[in-house]
Amino acid sequence: MLRVELRKRRGNFTLDVAFSAPTPGVTALFGRSGCGKSTLISLIAGLLPADGGRVTVGEDLLFDGTRHVSVDARHRRMGVVFQDARLFPHLSVRANLEYGTRRLAREAARPIAFDDVVSLLGLEGLVARRPHQLSGGEKQRVALGRALLAQPRLLLLDEPLASLDMARREEVLPYLERLRDAFSMPIVYVSHQFDEVLRLATRVVLLDAGRVVADGDIATVSRDPRLRAIVGPDSVGAVVAGHVERVDASGLAGVRVGDAEVTVELDGAVVGQRIQIQVLARDVIVASELPRGLSVRNVVAARVVSVTPDAGRSVMVELDIGGASTLLARVTARASDELALVADKRVWALIKAVSLRGHAFGVPAA
Repeated sequence: MLRVELRKRRGNFTLDVAFSAPTPGVTALFGRSGCGKSTLISLIAGLLPADGGRVTVGEDLLFDGTRHVSVDARHRRMGVVFQDARLFPHLSVRANLEYGTRRLAREAARPIAFDDVVSLLGLEGLVARRPHQLSGGEKQRVALGRALLAQPRLLLLDEPLASLDMARREEVLPYLERLRDAFSMPIVYVSHQFDEVLRLATRVVLLDAGRVVADGDIATVSRDPRLRAIVGPDSVGAVVAGHVERVDASGLAGVRVGDAEVTVELDGAVVGQRIQIQVLARDVIVASELPRGLSVRNVVAARVVSVTPDAGRSVMVELDIGGASTLLARVTARASDELALVADKRVWALIKAVSLRGHAFGVPAA
């Protein structure tokens, strides 16, 4: 487990957080700009002195304010990647990568090999170049490689895509997914873009004004009203997990989610893969009777869990689709009244396949 309890006061801002996360895995620190995410990364890495608290990775104690234990940043074995790549401009890509290995004691174990990192991050054609010859996305991939070759016990990624435009972000994200799936390493990922969190993380720590306001698996946090306040009404929805049961010739994948099979557009899907799907509340239609003759691919039996007031003249309907999987649907208050939506009512949830965003995790199941 990664266990973090840290306190830090900087001017009028006070950070006071506590969370734990299983390792390996990707834990996302998510929240508005200025909520303390980057400060927390610097505290975990030992780049900034904490006022108090405790940090442990597995059995290793890295900081304990009460016992006056504070392992120097150079010896914490943290791989840190910032918004800007911070490469050495006078060194080649190869030399920048090899710098990570120089930080290790000669006798230290080196399970992550140079050639494996170069291959994983697609750097084969770049090793002889200098940083000024690289695009922004290429620089970030080199920074990731350098951090990996330091053989870190924990990888800290502080908004590594924030300085990139949309095209470069989409270029780097698949490499981050490969990194996550290739190495059994705990990763803490900072972002204020929920689509990045959806693609990479399974656990979310939601920060607001220096405090943890929600903490848990992404499916649970995705339904938390405090997340809704940050992402805005158009991005409110639920995240559900499942596995691919079939792939047809058109590229549509049948994903088992709860008691239902959901059809999703998913490039390169393989039977057995674990899939994380975001279903936006605005894209879910609720029917009180089984509909017929529709183009909608997904008609899912559901049970109303709750109906709560939402923005404007709408309500948020929470729908149980079995197997601990829950959807959210935003409908008008008038529609809710006409459909008599109350707790335990049996209904159907309608979702277009083209409106779903699904992302694969890990290797196919055996």
